[in-house]
Amino acid sequence: MGKTTMAISDTDPAAERVLIQPLQQVPVWRKMQMLGDLNQTARRLALAGLRARFPEASELELQRRLVDLLLGPELAKRAYGPYEF
Repeated sequence: MGKTTMAISDTDPAAERVLIQPLQQVPVWRKMQMLGDLNQTARRLALAGLRARFPEASELELQRRLVDLLLGPELAKRAYGPYEF
């Protein structure tokens, strides 16, 4: 495999190797699992933010607002119909 370089401009190259090298040893299946966990965390954080901004919203409304964030309003409207809350 070719050498992968990361462009972390404020990090010394030796320190960058210490950060990156362990990840290069992780099996692909585990990297995919980690990515899924990160996506799930991002969704939970986004949903928590929506709950804080819209405390009176129903769970259905919050889920739809989340879809708007994830897909963008136009694609969400095409996929799920008009926003009706």
